[in-house]
Amino acid sequence: MKAIVYEETGASSVLQLQDRATRDPGPGEVRVRLAVSGVNPTDWKSRAGSGQGSTKLKTPKVPNQDGAGIVDAVGPGVTGFSAGDRVWLWDVAWGSDEGTAQEYAVVPSVKVVALPDDESFDTGASLGIPALTAHRALTSSEHGPDRLSPGSLTGQTVLVTGGAGAVSHAAIQLARWAGATVITTVSDDRKDGLARLAGAHRVLNYRTEDVVAAVNAAVPEGVDTIVDVNAPANLESDVEILKPGGTIAIYAANPGESVTVPVRESMGKNIRYQFILTYTVTDGQKQHAVESVSEALAAGALRVGEEHGLPLTRFPLAETASAHDAVEQGTIGKVLIDVAPLT
Repeated sequence: MKAIVYEETGASSVLQLQDRATRDPGPGEVRVRLAVSGVNPTDWKSRAGSGQGSTKLKTPKVPNQDGAGIVDAVGPGVTGFSAGDRVWLWDVAWGSDEGTAQEYAVVPSVKVVALPDDESFDTGASLGIPALTAHRALTSSEHGPDRLSPGSLTGQTVLVTGGAGAVSHAAIQLARWAGATVITTVSDDRKDGLARLAGAHRVLNYRTEDVVAAVNAAVPEGVDTIVDVNAPANLESDVEILKPGGTIAIYAANPGESVTVPVRESMGKNIRYQFILTYTVTDGQKQHAVESVSEALAAGALRVGEEHGLPLTRFPLAETASAHDAVEQGTIGKVLIDVAPLT
């Protein structure tokens, strides 16, 4: 089979297309024939390493956490899946050398989720990290809920910063599905249009509008939860527009980046700061997220593509390095890799 492999960390040039043997699934494992692999910022950051030069890996590694395809074989003890089932995958490369940038991936069955017959592989490969991160952000308040469902956020207002990103897109869609009023911020007119297509009730251009004044006028009591992609830049205004007892969920950072917390102001509002790395949330939190995302997907609440506010940029498997570069350079929307054509 064809696979993208890297044997040392470094620039995207370390990614090489190779022929590899196809492995049979062991106990509790499923082998999936990949149609599409999704690329996330953590994929290129893991491949790049520390930035202090190349580091030779103990064993070769296939990149990328997310993907979608068809079950090819199941190992002993696996129930609920059979050959031919359409599925989406999450956290494939976390703690493993097996990523989704290859024609076949053998993964633990817990990381394999049914994909509805009427849903595209593109959508399946776009879930994973973005949707599971968004779910944790939206459920990080001490006031609950622990699991999103229709109506679970009714009466709440959520602010999503950077509304045209993959996690932000998922947060907007999940929050709306759960009944919240959603406000989002963007930096230009194109992103404004994308955030509206995703379902945001109100979109603010932070370059031309006073976000604090606009939010305080619309929601005098303050927003319940803020899903923040750039806390170092936004924290001061976040504190001003958050309601007492509200939560600021922070899920993104650059290496070495830090944030200054206004302590007294945060104390006065009893603010909760929730830092999120989806890989290391508890098993229970991850299971709630997978279940809720699956339910929202089945309800048609999670959609991708330009018409739904998340443009797709595609690369063939052999150009995975270019796909990683596109994500690193901030391509708007979702970057996908076409691994192999499947019906």
